Amino acid sequence: MIKNIMLAGVGGQGLVLATKIIAEVAFRAGYDVKTNDVIGLSQRGGRVWGSVRFGEKIHSPNIPPKEGDILLGLEPLESYRWSYLMKDGGYIILNNKEDYPTPVLLEQEKYPVEEIEALKDNYNVITINAVEEAKKAGNIKAANTIMLGVMAKYLDIDSKIWEEVLRENVPKKAIDANISAFYRGYNNQP
Repeated sequence: MIKNIMLAGVGGQGLVLATKIIAEVAFRAGYDVKTNDVIGLSQRGGRVWGSVRFGEKIHSPNIPPKEGDILLGLEPLESYRWSYLMKDGGYIILNNKEDYPTPVLLEQEKYPVEEIEALKDNYNVITINAVEEAKKAGNIKAANTIMLGVMAKYLDIDSKIWEEVLRENVPKKAIDANISAFYRGYNNQP
């Protein structure tokens, strides 16, 4: 079994930490793990992405087109841009908080609302207002942890491993809110 997870977002959303957490969880669960993230364009608002592949033996962190199992979309447009990697019926866990890129803000391009909505035609799209859910969990900055909780339900890895890795990787003052956020996502999804 190989699991291919793609993460897509914009700079400032915490994608690098989310990628690290997923990779560490998979490693502690006993899998071979390969990961990468591209942050060269990560000035606040720039495109960022990462991938985590795990299984018995993994040779590359790069996900071949049409082999993605899960796309963790921290921003809808970026999710749409990377959807070509997903296999039909794959899961797209989509934060519905839009961060408009500069061309959209300057009215040079249109935000692809219809195209993003059409992702539901080929994939299992789970849309979540992660920011609002994080507020309810006690820390608006735990939005990605909400999404990790939703995603974790689709992976065969004990939730206690996720909790352990979260405790080691989030700021001490935010541990309780992040654990609450993780289980809020884990327990409250379709």
